Amino acid sequence: MKNTLVLILMLALSASLYAQQPKTQVVNIKVSSQCEDCKETIERALAFERGITKSIVDLKTNSVEVTYKTAKTNPDKIRKAIADAGYDADEVKANPEAYKALKDCCKKPEDRELDHSGHNH
Repeated sequence: MKNTLVLILMLALSASLYAQQPKTQVVNIKVSSQCEDCKETIERALAFERGITKSIVDLKTNSVEVTYKTAKTNPDKIRKAIADAGYDADEVKANPEAYKALKDCCKKPEDRELDHSGHNH
């Protein structure tokens, strides 16, 4: 009887500890976004990532606020997904091939192609 009571208490305690862990969390990640196209590209890329429920790119702060399910993903995976879309994500650098494929307006100013007059597009 005593063993059964101890087992019930242990199960109740572990269930309550599990219930206290957040199901979703929010992370803010600095990104190398430049324009509305960047915002759209990053948000679209994150929409297809497993466990991400919402993402909002703020072009004024060059950051993305991501709401995600803790059981499905984590900030490192989110940063990698952003980098795979061609953008820097905190300390994770953009995938070079994906970055090269971005529209010129989405690239960092120093990497944009100059037109024949010497001005950026």
